[in-house]
Amino acid sequence: MRVLAIGDVCGSVGCHALSRLLPPFKKANSIDLVIVNGENSADGNGITKASCEALFAYGADVITGGNHSMRREQSLSLLDESPFVLRPDNLPVDNGHGYCLMDLGYLSVAVINLSGQIYLDSLSASSPFAAADRLVERAKQEGARCILLDFHAEATSEKRALGLSLDGRISAFFGTHTHVLTHDAQVLPGGTGYITDLGMTGPIQSVLGVESRIIIERLRDRKTNERFVLADGPCMLNGCVFEIDKQTGRCISAKAVCLKDECGLGGRNASKQEVVYEHS
Repeated sequence: MRVLAIGDVCGSVGCHALSRLLPPFKKANSIDLVIVNGENSADGNGITKASCEALFAYGADVITGGNHSMRREQSLSLLDESPFVLRPDNLPVDNGHGYCLMDLGYLSVAVINLSGQIYLDSLSASSPFAAADRLVERAKQEGARCILLDFHAEATSEKRALGLSLDGRISAFFGTHTHVLTHDAQVLPGGTGYITDLGMTGPIQSVLGVESRIIIERLRDRKTNERFVLADGPCMLNGCVFEIDKQTGRCISAKAVCLKDECGLGGRNASKQEVVYEHS
């Protein structure tokens, strides 16, 4: 079984890149399940009904979230209504959930979405370790042989610690939020696929998908009045492919993926280059 986990999709630009890059890659690599982090899929952060529908239309099976999942009021009903649109389960909010169970016929797959605590204190997230223990046990009781976890967190140390604590108990662990693809895709000793951060889907020449100039001026001059504007130009899709044994639920290999669309938003003929770093 092959699972593709995709890093934070950045606004309409990222959605457009996903529409061009995901379908052919999914087909060519026989991907069975696609998990996309969509907490930034709407322009200006957050997720809307329109961006959610776009992600599903382009090939997502489950959409995970993060600290921007509840940014827009319309997203609250979306989180309540769709079983496959998640937000971190350990956040102190009433809307939505951070767990789903998918029946693929030959296999039941559980997807868990959690938030970190380090540098994200404003979210008041409860312990991700306790939440992971609870939800992994629930998944096993419900018959899931494959358990996947998106950990939306800032600190690499927190991601690494939670990933190692779950080694041998889940099939794959992948971090999101920092928008930078890390070069550490691997299979941990206990058989859990791991990557610290999936990166992002959006403009290559940007800071977190935003025009670099805006972020540079904000950090250098402490300007806070200019709104974020998504960058244009060539885009990339970052993620990781986990190959998982259907019988044991153990990960066989983990491959970090970077797909490039040279045309960017509005381009007609994409020039695509695939760069894959493989660890197994």
